[in-house]
Amino acid sequence: MFSFMFLLLLVPHVLFSSTHVAVVSPQDPVLLIGSSLTVTCSLSPELGLHAGTLYWTLNGLRLSSSSYSAASSNTLSVTLHNLNGSRQKSGDNLVCHAADGHVLGGSCLYVGTPPEKPLNLSCWSRNAKDLSCKWSPGGRGETHIRTKYSLKYKLRWYGREKECENYSTGKQRYSCYIPRNLALFTPYEIWVEATNQLGSTSSDITTLDILDVVTTDPPANVQVSRVGDLEDQLTVRWASPPELKDILFQAKYQIRYRLEDSTEWKVVDDVGNQTSCRLAGLQPGTVYFVQVRCNPVGIYGSRKAGIWSDWSHPTAASTPSTERLQSGSCDSKPSEQNSTLRRELKQFFGWVRKHAYGCSGMSIKLYDQWRVWLQKSHKTRNQVDSSR
Repeated sequence: MFSFMFLLLLVPHVLFSSTHVAVVSPQDPVLLIGSSLTVTCSLSPELGLHAGTLYWTLNGLRLSSSSYSAASSNTLSVTLHNLNGSRQKSGDNLVCHAADGHVLGGSCLYVGTPPEKPLNLSCWSRNAKDLSCKWSPGGRGETHIRTKYSLKYKLRWYGREKECENYSTGKQRYSCYIPRNLALFTPYEIWVEATNQLGSTSSDITTLDILDVVTTDPPANVQVSRVGDLEDQLTVRWASPPELKDILFQAKYQIRYRLEDSTEWKVVDDVGNQTSCRLAGLQPGTVYFVQVRCNPVGIYGSRKAGIWSDWSHPTAASTPSTERLQSGSCDSKPSEQNSTLRRELKQFFGWVRKHAYGCSGMSIKLYDQWRVWLQKSHKTRNQVDSSR
């Protein structure tokens, strides 16, 4: 009814007093899409108007007189068939007009469908004290008429039902935040109810323990640096997430990296609880983008892992190029010999590269020893060649 009353306020020079008006019925009906409806405009005799001179508009568009029916000199009806969904959540404006265009009365039509079951309910906690949840509306969403969504929760075996109060708006409107007063080591039942003027429904119940849905922001201060002159390795370091500094927990990390001109990421799963990792088996003279994410585990002794954080912002670094390492050579012949030796050793120690993938410490140490020996061998050869 609000939209129609607002429309009346906008119409200038209304000539009819509040006691001499037309009555439009039914008022503000709620209908399913595809329904038919007959609405009647009954004139007060004091108006001195004849029903045959009236006309109807729907959302400002004049309706065809073929849909009108005059039951008497004071009554004009309009019949609408196969109604479409309301164009606005506040209702569609059906208005009865006098011949000169003045508004006599009106009604708001709410045409839509009952809400469908909300889907994809998921929740997470940032510090084991709060809880955020989001969901998706079922089917086509709010289906033309305003639908109210309510996030409900309660302790599984006891306790009364509560409703979340901090609903988001805008693009994140299908979400709610519970900031405090949550119990640990006790499962909660959580669900979403959807209600509009045509019916109500609810999502499936999700059962969770707060400690099982703890997550963090991505690891901070991610730094990627070279490992001396080793052209196929990079070191990645990062800081633990600050949100859980006051909570007894461990964390496991994942790293992923890709070439600058590639969209394919390689994931390193065996990082464990350490906050640094050596990436090996990389291409020389190549720019890599690296990201890290965190999963808190063992919070307050819980055996279950939490939820993976988002990936950190990409950090870029390049491996040394082979050409730069060989820039001290003055003669092309020793350089060719070094290249041959390098290829032979790489074939012989190929298995080291495979075992050095990721963050495996023992194989990296062996691989480093081989690379140091190779570089010393090249240095000795260059010194001998230059003394000749």
